[in-house]
Amino acid sequence: MPAPVRPPVTERQAVGRTAAELSDYRAAFNTARLGMAVVDSEGLVVTANDALGGLLGAEPAGLNRQTAADLVDLATDARTWHAYREVLRGRRSSFRCTRRLKHADGHSLWAEVSVAPVPDSSQVLLSVADVSDRRELQAKLRHLQMHDPVTRLPNRALFFERLSAALDLSAYGHGSTARIGLCYLDLDGFKAVNDTLGHRFGDRLLAVVASRLTHCADQPGYGRSGGHLVARLGGDEFALLVEDSSGTEHLADLAGSVLAALQEPFDLGGQRLSVSASIGVVERPAAGTSATGLMQDADTTLYWAKADGKARWTLFDPERNAHRMTRQALSSKLRPAVEGGEFVLEYQPLVDLADGALKGVEALVRWDHPQFGRLTPNRFIGLAEEDGSIVQLGGWVLRTACRQARQWQLDHPGAPPLFVSVNVAVRQVWDSDLVADVAGVLAETGLAPELLQLELTESAVMGSAGRPLQALQDLSDMGVQIAIDDFGTGYSNLAYLSRLPVSALKLDGSFVRGFRYDQGTHPNPADEMIVEALVQLAHRLGLTVTAECVETVGQATRLRRIGCDTGQGYLYSRAVAPEHIGAMLEGVPQRG
Repeated sequence: MPAPVRPPVTERQAVGRTAAELSDYRAAFNTARLGMAVVDSEGLVVTANDALGGLLGAEPAGLNRQTAADLVDLATDARTWHAYREVLRGRRSSFRCTRRLKHADGHSLWAEVSVAPVPDSSQVLLSVADVSDRRELQAKLRHLQMHDPVTRLPNRALFFERLSAALDLSAYGHGSTARIGLCYLDLDGFKAVNDTLGHRFGDRLLAVVASRLTHCADQPGYGRSGGHLVARLGGDEFALLVEDSSGTEHLADLAGSVLAALQEPFDLGGQRLSVSASIGVVERPAAGTSATGLMQDADTTLYWAKADGKARWTLFDPERNAHRMTRQALSSKLRPAVEGGEFVLEYQPLVDLADGALKGVEALVRWDHPQFGRLTPNRFIGLAEEDGSIVQLGGWVLRTACRQARQWQLDHPGAPPLFVSVNVAVRQVWDSDLVADVAGVLAETGLAPELLQLELTESAVMGSAGRPLQALQDLSDMGVQIAIDDFGTGYSNLAYLSRLPVSALKLDGSFVRGFRYDQGTHPNPADEMIVEALVQLAHRLGLTVTAECVETVGQATRLRRIGCDTGQGYLYSRAVAPEHIGAMLEGVPQRG
């Protein structure tokens, strides 16, 4: 069937419908729960509804011809003001912002303000919604997210937010110091409290600690108004952030007051407890300081406070930190340096005290570091022992020294062969097959076993049992000489000398230094008596004795008189390159 034909709409009917629709729009506008106002192109209110009047505490009719931007605070923020003007001019479709408005009775509310053009008109519609409840809920949620539930202090997230803001120089006005300070602390032995008394008790302790820290930070002089923050960073770690610090003395006073406060006994439900804290203190200008750098330095300084004995505060020391950074830099490059051939050996002569003849040399390793230059063993041997690279480095030293000793023999067949003394670390005995390594090197280089002497420290040798003792015995059976280095500074358990396969003692240089005549003073006769007794004991056990650090003729004379066998020190020579030892051998009388 064909569709029915609708009669045309008459002009009167159209006008009537438009009037009705307009009436409906006005009714909806006036009765809406959302605050609204029609605003003309000049920004003046044309009409406002009851809801907007209620939000502002004004009669709707009284809002007519008022500046809309003033009513809802759109002109105080340059970006918001510009966006609003763009909508009024028809250059932007809409915009939205949140503003804090003031009711006529004095109370404030948070409102979401929207502005959009009215279709087919030069006017715009201003909408204002009360979002105070939503904002309050958001604030409560943020507080929960940014605060520690145990201590109610700001947590790590809020601390770093405040720290970043404090490092922004624009936050400091005229007359401020623009400096920042940080006390980073943890409780000494808190884990033991948790383990013995339980986590619930530990949490109660943390809450009281937080209260004492807050009280310390609130004392006059420890920061500008609102310029300090006490936060719990996790576990038993806390931080006190001071903005506008007046210097290190300022932070030192704060750290001292914190220590004193925490050393006062805690009474928790009848349980009396005493704790202490270690504190790392950092203070510096905000300019050029990063949050990451500040926290790294604070963490390092806290570690120093722990290492220095706990229950103290320690101030960040750039020189000490530079030394630590150097250690880290060296440690990370040790293994690649061995593989890259950055190490060299120097040799210090060991001289017969009776006739001055060159008897042997001690191989001393040096690191030709590309950044720090030539480094002596005290700069890196400890690091190598810590990370285990001493095994690789020690193997290289052993092989290089034996090869060089054999080369001297070949180059100077008329001179008596020199023995070479090589230092061995304890980890080389435990972490490698030292006996097999030595046997392999001797076979590879052709050096006779009796021309190799291995030096171990007294503290490493004394008390040896099991594998270390068996290794020393196997090496001795092979014909290798075993020497105790720095004798007299370790355990000095003389009973072990008769049980160990030791062939030589090297007296620590502290004994020999006591033989010197300095600025008219006389040497201590007790030093000579001790050395003489040690030499006699060693000789009765069939051991030879080498004196280290011989620097003067007088020392050498007295050591020779009491029977010491060989000397080593600057009187004869510093550690030198292999070719210098070759030159010394050139002057040795040839064997017939």
